[in-house]
Amino acid sequence: MHSETPHILREFDQAFSALRGEVIAMAGQARLNLERAVEGLLSRDLDRCRAVVADDDEVDDAEMRIDRIGMETLVRFHPVASDLRQVITSMKVAANLERISDHAVNIAKRARKMVARPACPEVTFIEPLYALADQQVRDALSAYTDRNAELGQSLQARDKELDKMHKRLIATFSARLEEGGEKAEDFLHLIFVARSLERIGDLAVNIGEDAVYLDSARDIRHEKTRQAQLDEAE
Repeated sequence: MHSETPHILREFDQAFSALRGEVIAMAGQARLNLERAVEGLLSRDLDRCRAVVADDDEVDDAEMRIDRIGMETLVRFHPVASDLRQVITSMKVAANLERISDHAVNIAKRARKMVARPACPEVTFIEPLYALADQQVRDALSAYTDRNAELGQSLQARDKELDKMHKRLIATFSARLEEGGEKAEDFLHLIFVARSLERIGDLAVNIGEDAVYLDSARDIRHEKTRQAQLDEAE
C-alpha cells in the first residue's frame, strides 16, 4: 500500500487540479457570454447576440464535466474537510455559472428582438445595472479562486444596492410601458433584461456564499434570512 500512496496522491492532486481548471474556464465562458449579450444589446450587434446563444452549449457541457469529475473524486478518494468542501463547492459554483449563462442567453434573445426594431434610446439605462452585476460576478469568482471569505461575504450587502437599482429601473420602464405607443414592446424587453441582471447578482451572491464555506466551513446562506427576520421584529 505504501508504494501506491504517492501514486494515489498524485492522481488526487490531478483530479483537484482538473476540477478547479474546469470551473475557472467555465467562469470565463459564462462572463464572456454575459458581456457579449449586453454589448449586443447596447451596440445593436446581431452577431454577438447569436454567438451567446450558440456558445451556451459549451457552458452546459462544462457543468456536466465538473459534475462528473466531482462525483468521481468523491467516490474514488473519499475526500474530507477542506478537500471535501473544494469538491462540493466547485460543483455548486458550476451550477450557478450555468444559470448565469442562461440569463445571458435570455438577454441576447431579447436583444435580438430589439435589434429588429427601431433603436430605443432608453436601452442605455441598463448599463449601470450591468456594471454592478458584472462586478458582483467577478468578485464572487475571485472569492472562490482565492478562498477569500471576507470578499465572498461582502457580496450580500452589495447586492442590496443592485436590488434598489433594479427596482428603480423596473419602475421607470413600467411607467413608459403603460404610456403605450410604438416603443411599448421595447420597454417590456428591457424589463426582462433588468430582471435577468438582478438574478445574475443573486447568483453571484450564491457563489460568494460558497466561497465563505470553502474558506472557513461556515454556511452563511441562512444568516441573512435570520437577520432580516430580526430587523423586521425590531
